[in-house]
Amino acid sequence: EDPYVMVRRAELEGYCIDLLKALASMLHFSYKVKVVGDGKYGAVSSNGNWTGMIGEILRQEADIAVAPLTVTSAREEVVSFTTPFLQTGIGILLRKDTMSQEMSFFHFLAPFSKETWTGLLFAYILTCFCLFLVARLSPCEWNEPKNEENHFTFLNSLWFGAGALALQGVTPRPKALSVRVIAAIWWLFTIALLAAYIANFTALLSSGSEQLPIQTFEDLVKQRKLEFGTLDGSSTFYYFKNSKNPIHQMIYEYMDKRRDHVLVKTYQEAVQRVMDSNYAFIGESISQDLAAARHCNLIRAPEVIGARGFGIATAQASPWTKKLSIAVLKLRESGDLDYLRNKWWETSCLHKSRERWSPLQPQALGGLFLTLAIGLALGVIAAVVELSNKSRHAAGHVKKSCCSIFTEEMCTRLRIKENTRQSQETSGRANA
Repeated sequence: EDPYVMVRRAELEGYCIDLLKALASMLHFSYKVKVVGDGKYGAVSSNGNWTGMIGEILRQEADIAVAPLTVTSAREEVVSFTTPFLQTGIGILLRKDTMSQEMSFFHFLAPFSKETWTGLLFAYILTCFCLFLVARLSPCEWNEPKNEENHFTFLNSLWFGAGALALQGVTPRPKALSVRVIAAIWWLFTIALLAAYIANFTALLSSGSEQLPIQTFEDLVKQRKLEFGTLDGSSTFYYFKNSKNPIHQMIYEYMDKRRDHVLVKTYQEAVQRVMDSNYAFIGESISQDLAAARHCNLIRAPEVIGARGFGIATAQASPWTKKLSIAVLKLRESGDLDYLRNKWWETSCLHKSRERWSPLQPQALGGLFLTLAIGLALGVIAAVVELSNKSRHAAGHVKKSCCSIFTEEMCTRLRIKENTRQSQETSGRANA
């Protein structure tokens, strides 16, 4: 089976042949390779006897079986396995273009997560409110509340904040130090935020698609675009049949009801069907990695379930079992197993070393939001200090307590709309 053992120019080569050579070199044994007679890995036949490699081990026709032989409880009862030399599981093989999502109408919102957009809206409203509040409290911005118009109304404050978000200069222009502190910190916030948005939006466009829609088996069940199936009668099929997981049960029911249409006879047929139609193949993840390496338009979804390993089978109580297990562990620790994996799963596809794209989360901008909050607090404190200084000077002239003057100023500035309306009505009557 490619790439484990293949016949090339009347000789055997492949991953398992290289592994066998490495083990023989470490343990100093000689060997003779024989291809299994019936071409099977090993299962219990109808008469109760084992077929394939497991059967040959039991009949002492072979000492060890080196192959992508899955370690199972049934096999472990009759033979011994070494430490697995390859780890695998059950994955989903898809065609790349079937995984790409159509761009939504509001694709421009994708660079930030929903939480980030919510935080930005809250920061905008809070900043505009602080501008409105500080402009009323600061005597440097609004010295005579009863006679002077305050340009920083709430609507004007909203417009000021929106203009900064678009990097546009807008009026009114702040005069007080407290208002300028808030304006400056908001400008800094918007510049950093826009830089993050543009960078993430550029990465999104260059990635060519949004986050892959099928990441897990749950995603596969929820979608309706792709059919999915596995090898008929395979261990993968029975894994879903025997699983108690509700998602796995839904996958089994889907495949069982449509078994004549979605189940395939051979692995080659499965790969060809994935390439030719809207079909997802569920099977051995390591075999799917090989298919993706050989066919550049295929890809394996990230989730892998039902972890299992490929081990070397020996007869029970064989003295070679422990020796081979230790040798496999040494090969793994030295990186030789990784080297063999990369050698035989090498791909000719041009890989874009692109990490999985994801929307920018609020945590990534936490320091930016914290800086904005500190700036707003400083602006409000500065406005209160400015107002208290004016109240202290005024208290000396009218010979009242500073606290009473400060309270009167605060009430006057926060109720200015009502006072202005009354003064306008009074002046209107006088003119009449």
